[in-house]
Amino acid sequence: MNNHFADVENFLMVAGEGSFAAAAKLMRLTPSAISRSIARLEQRLGVTLIRRTTRSLALTREGLAYRDRMVAIISDMFELENSLSESGQGPRGLLRINASPSFGIECLIPILPRFAELYPAVTVDLTLTDDIVDLVEERADIAIRIGPLRDTRLRAKKLGHSRMLLVASPDYLARRGTPATPDDLATHECLRFSFRRSVDSWPFLIDGKLVQRPVQGRFFGNSGEVVRRMAIAGGGIARHGRFHVASDLRDGRLVEVLADYSAGDGEDIHALYAAEDRAAARIRAFLDFLEEALVVEG
Repeated sequence: MNNHFADVENFLMVAGEGSFAAAAKLMRLTPSAISRSIARLEQRLGVTLIRRTTRSLALTREGLAYRDRMVAIISDMFELENSLSESGQGPRGLLRINASPSFGIECLIPILPRFAELYPAVTVDLTLTDDIVDLVEERADIAIRIGPLRDTRLRAKKLGHSRMLLVASPDYLARRGTPATPDDLATHECLRFSFRRSVDSWPFLIDGKLVQRPVQGRFFGNSGEVVRRMAIAGGGIARHGRFHVASDLRDGRLVEVLADYSAGDGEDIHALYAAEDRAAARIRAFLDFLEEALVVEG
């Protein structure tokens, strides 16, 4: 069994380094010993993991699959050890968090230093992206989601609600005029999103009825933060959750427009996590911390 694990370790080292010689140097073995180790592993599995030539090597399709799976298994093992050790020592270990750039920059980053002071044994790995990532595939512990929830495999903790509003910079409105009704948007630059779930119309409450008005513009952004910064730069009118632009409104970088026609819609904000991960002290600590420290302007 010890040889089995050693062979796996040697294979992963070769796969990572791209050569037998480099792997042998790191493992303090000879290249021939590494080669024999890989051959044993291939014989045990009944497949070829590495295709060798005189000048190079490459992983076969089976080798790639085996490498990826073994890396995931080893990572799971370390995660399990961390979670078990936490039970007697308090929150500790690596905490992986995923959030959108807008929420991460405006809401998470300002409070993370306080979390670090409270839990010095926890290391935070924060990833900001507008892509909807799979927690299992990305190995994230907690994901902050804004809007409708789609993954029913996960637990959700509601963090707040933020209403949607239209904003523009004072400079843009001085140059192009302030729209008085939703119909006036036809003559304005409306800043839109380029990702698939975006829409080319905005909702308004007109004469007591909810109406969708098509919008147009010459700029698309792939994230809320990109569109926000374009609005601040005077590029047009944007539609954002209030939490994202609250500081801009307070400081005068942006102003709300067409407030009288607001549809009153908004987006719920949740922290998602796997049900079985709730037992990990570092995850419980962060969820409780969010409930106490996070302020979402709605």
